Amino acid sequence: MTRTAQIVSVAREVLETDGLEAVTMRRLADELGIKAPSLYKHVKSRDEILAALQTQAVAELGELLNSDDSADRTGMTGVAARYRAWALEHPALYNLMMRQPLDRERLPSGLEAEAESPVLALAGGDRARARALWAVAHGLVDLELAGRFPPDADIDAAWDAAIDAFERGTRHDSR
Repeated sequence: MTRTAQIVSVAREVLETDGLEAVTMRRLADELGIKAPSLYKHVKSRDEILAALQTQAVAELGELLNSDDSADRTGMTGVAARYRAWALEHPALYNLMMRQPLDRERLPSGLEAEAESPVLALAGGDRARARALWAVAHGLVDLELAGRFPPDADIDAAWDAAIDAFERGTRHDSR
């Protein structure tokens, strides 16, 4: 593993255990057992590290959304379930990817398009519908991560209702 990859790996561990504000050059250097200025031999800035983490997040989530593992449900229900599960498993990484500006200049070419392709396909190629579907899924996850649903809320039922509404809308539009 290259030193840059080690830095990003340690940054991810810090992010996932202690949050975004803990990802500092000093903290990363301490975790790696080096002095902070030594990091700059391998990365230009904290922003570069965060962009690398965003790239990992987009790639992982995209790979998961594009998977057709027979153990997963298929169609919109499966994509939504995989999206939600990944977000709940990686809340800090999800927040970095979804609640911070996405550094598209540093993303590998085509990565974002590949990640969004299953949602776009489920929306029948309609980009506005795909964005609406993504926004609903993001909103549900965001509320769940923030603990904003009432204690007695059936969050699964809310997901099912959102999916059903989009599936009905897609069927209606295809007539």
